[in-house]
Amino acid sequence: MVTKLVILLVVVLGILAIAQMMRVYELSSKLTNKQEHEISNRDNNMNAKLMLLFMIVLFGSFIWMILKYGWTGRGEAAAPHGRELDWLMNLNLIIITITFFLTNTLLFFFSYKYVKKEGVPALYYPHNNKLEMLWTVVPACVLAVIIILGLKKWNEATDLAKPEAIVVELFSKQFDWTARYSGVNNKLGYFDYKLTTDNNELAIMTTNTIDSAIYQMESGTTGMEALEAKLNDPNIVMVPEDREKMEADLARKERMIRLLYQMREKHDSELDALAWDDIIQKDTLYLCKNKEYEFNFRSKDVIHSAYFPHFRAQMNTVPGLTTRFKFTPDISTAEMKKIKDDENFNYVLLCNKICGGAHYKMRMMVVVLEEADYNDWMRSKLNKTFKDTYFPQAAPVEQVVEEADVEEVEAGEDNPENEGE
Repeated sequence: MVTKLVILLVVVLGILAIAQMMRVYELSSKLTNKQEHEISNRDNNMNAKLMLLFMIVLFGSFIWMILKYGWTGRGEAAAPHGRELDWLMNLNLIIITITFFLTNTLLFFFSYKYVKKEGVPALYYPHNNKLEMLWTVVPACVLAVIIILGLKKWNEATDLAKPEAIVVELFSKQFDWTARYSGVNNKLGYFDYKLTTDNNELAIMTTNTIDSAIYQMESGTTGMEALEAKLNDPNIVMVPEDREKMEADLARKERMIRLLYQMREKHDSELDALAWDDIIQKDTLYLCKNKEYEFNFRSKDVIHSAYFPHFRAQMNTVPGLTTRFKFTPDISTAEMKKIKDDENFNYVLLCNKICGGAHYKMRMMVVVLEEADYNDWMRSKLNKTFKDTYFPQAAPVEQVVEEADVEEVEAGEDNPENEGE
């Protein structure tokens, strides 16, 4: 805290010192009967030399930063398309760097070379068609090449994946990510936002989830029956604003329940199989090395942005819209740790949109495994599918009766009152 106060004090005193120096300069100019716009040859020459010195320092610091911190600091890409994008980025940087050195050299060197000299008038040079054509056509051609190559790479990244590509959905909300693997059939189950409930956060569509959503909408603690009971209870006194709000909520749920009943009538129960084997995964996204992935993205609330920095992939997640891209990780996490010589390294999925107050913690660890390890992990999840986790199959009636009889017998044996019988 003391250090910050000292720094603040130094900055304030520096500003005051500069202001006083400017004031002294103005007073000295008045004493010498020299107007502020009158610049001496000595001052002109000094400014010209400072321009040249500034150019040398600027270029020197630029080169030093590249040598010290690297060309871009991105590190090695962990996907083939990422390396192609790195090549395109390097091409852009080379063009920008050449332009940077060329334009700034002309700017500062001309300021030095053509400094005002006594008795030498400035040359009036208003127009040159060849120069106009040169600095219009050349940048246009360069930009055309960059844009065409960029669109080509973008189309490749967002093109349809191969049929054998592994399909994974990434569901975003404030402030975390949830992955949904497509399971054994490699097809994701359908979804509908109206099916969002406590035990179906991803709004996956099955016969069970539709019935569950209808039940919660009608009979849940905040369902229509509960709202109607509160509104019709003479013992509950509400201010007009609260009553209007509750009536609006009830009207919205009445509209929603009609849509849910229509959904149940139209739903094909055979499609349930697409969803039952889906695997819901939080905290860590596991990927298989050298396998192509088709990623689908959804958002529950606001616009997020799925950003895989090490795979050079990014896509916005938009409420009400499914977005997608594909990539193939080809460097495992273990291999990248050796490349970076960092045992603590991990791939990561970030949100690259400022999506709210806790945006900074919206991240998901990504682990790329060798194929054998990935298959072992996937086998361990086969009994933790969406159906197993959220809608486990009820035990047969006979089994429930037998278990109840056993519990009754055990309870009788443990009861001291039965010892004399």
